[in-house]
Amino acid sequence: MGGAILWGIVAASPLIIGAALALLRTWPPRWLGIVLGFGAGALMASIAFELWEEGLDLAGPIPLIVGVVGGALAYFIADRILDARAAKSKDQGSGAGVPLALGALLDGIPEQLVLGIGLASGEPVSIALVVAIVVSNLPESIGSAADLLKGGMARSRVLLLWAGISVICALATVAGFGLASATGDDFRAGASGFAAGALLVMLVDSMVPDAQEKAKQVTGLATVLGFALAAGLSLAS
Repeated sequence: MGGAILWGIVAASPLIIGAALALLRTWPPRWLGIVLGFGAGALMASIAFELWEEGLDLAGPIPLIVGVVGGALAYFIADRILDARAAKSKDQGSGAGVPLALGALLDGIPEQLVLGIGLASGEPVSIALVVAIVVSNLPESIGSAADLLKGGMARSRVLLLWAGISVICALATVAGFGLASATGDDFRAGASGFAAGALLVMLVDSMVPDAQEKAKQVTGLATVLGFALAAGLSLAS
């Protein structure tokens, strides 16, 4: 259990670190767009080489596809609810900040559940995999926190939001460790698919458009670099 707590904190810490970095300095829009583009590429690699591939290896296509559809619908519905609440309160200033935070939560919980289950099964944790998680999660939280601050959210609320997401994701690793004996490969494959589906909708709807708006023509290059680095780390693990 101690190992699950430790690795849960390690895997979730980039989320709060990224928010803190956004609080420490004002990021010019162009640099923020580059960071978002880089993070989008890293997340694409995570979907392709970790979530999708691992799900297929564990239980084949059916649990994985069910999870993908479930994650996509969960993100889409939750995002529409948040949009409706923002429209009702006439709060339109957070840009992509809230969708990115929602994506981090819906991705982080199942991803770290799977991490905890793997730890309980005796699987070793690869340092390359941990670095890949940092590479993908850090830009996501920086971009979200910066957009939330720009939209007028208080610094303390931004930090509290991302601290809460980090804690929930870290606890998901502990929960996965505890649930390991009651779950099988189908559950793990479905959880990986759920994370992949939520991420794909978030990337297309929020992260990539926001990066393109801020960084213009540099976005594609930053995305490819992020993909290449994260894919290399995932394959190394």
